[in-house]
Amino acid sequence: MLDERPPLFLADCQARLAFDLMSNTWNAVVIWALRHGPRRPGRLREEIGGIRPKVLTETLRRLEHNGLVARRAYAEAPPRVEYELTALGRSLLGPIGAFGEWAHDHADEVLAAQDGDESR
Repeated sequence: MLDERPPLFLADCQARLAFDLMSNTWNAVVIWALRHGPRRPGRLREEIGGIRPKVLTETLRRLEHNGLVARRAYAEAPPRVEYELTALGRSLLGPIGAFGEWAHDHADEVLAAQDGDESR
């Protein structure tokens, strides 16, 4: 007899890994901001808007730790650091772009649903 239970999202499940990576508010935003090439942290803050320097640093370190972003430090005075997407990070641009398109297409519906919840 076949087991008809739905698959579990175990801690080591590949889908759960992907969901965990994208569940942080800033991960996808920073990846998307890096899509046009290397950026210095100051420029990233300008392009993203609303992200605190500490949060940007933490996000970049997390993305680097996961192999999605590469950090390049230049031996200059003053020191200069740039971040860019790795091939693995670039592979997320399609899914992130699709999610952004979904948000663009359905944002009004989501907001209307939220407004309906508030009126109850």
